[in-house]
Amino acid sequence: MTTRINPSILAADFANLEHELSRIATADLVHVDIMDNHFVPNLTFGLPMVERLVQVSPVPLDVHLMIDDPDRWAPGYAEAGAASVTFHVEAAADPVRLARRLREIGARAGIALKPGTDAAPYLDLLDEFDQVLVMTVEPGFGGQSFMPETMPKLRRVADAVAARGVDVWLQVDGGITVDTIGIAADAGADTFVAGSAVFRGEPAEQIAALREAVAAHRHDDAPRTGRLLG
Repeated sequence: MTTRINPSILAADFANLEHELSRIATADLVHVDIMDNHFVPNLTFGLPMVERLVQVSPVPLDVHLMIDDPDRWAPGYAEAGAASVTFHVEAAADPVRLARRLREIGARAGIALKPGTDAAPYLDLLDEFDQVLVMTVEPGFGGQSFMPETMPKLRRVADAVAARGVDVWLQVDGGITVDTIGIAADAGADTFVAGSAVFRGEPAEQIAALREAVAAHRHDDAPRTGRLLG
């Protein structure tokens, strides 16, 4: 199983973002949280910032829209060059139509679910999406503690992905550290957003440690006979 580590620049030094991006060149994508102070009570970046980040980032952009009316605004982020654009189902008028539009532009289309949002209405629609983000904190602020009570929902999505045989990345975001990443991996996650756990140390070392934590967990959970998970 592929492991993707996507550092969140919400924890980076905003005054030196180009330098901060250069420090995470060993990551898979860079997670960019777009907040509008309406859908969530915080304000971060907008489209002009994403357009510039695309030009200087050594890894593709994984944009997470925590905004109202993503049906209107999300396509612009795909057009700006984001490799992946994830929007919240709670804010979207027509998630399937929006995902199809993002794919037409050339971006991966993802849906995000708040901790209290039921995944059941979307399990029959999984082939319409490239990624499902199960929030492991309430969206809006970095540095929050991981919510293990979201893991049964992640497992239900993972089971549905496996049953349908679709290529959908399962992302978690919030409180991901070397101590919690294994819990999320065990529930089926393969794509991990980490902010403080990456930028509060040497990012390359922290990214490697997160990968190793997932690999060790999968090794420990593998059957004692046969091929190890990996």
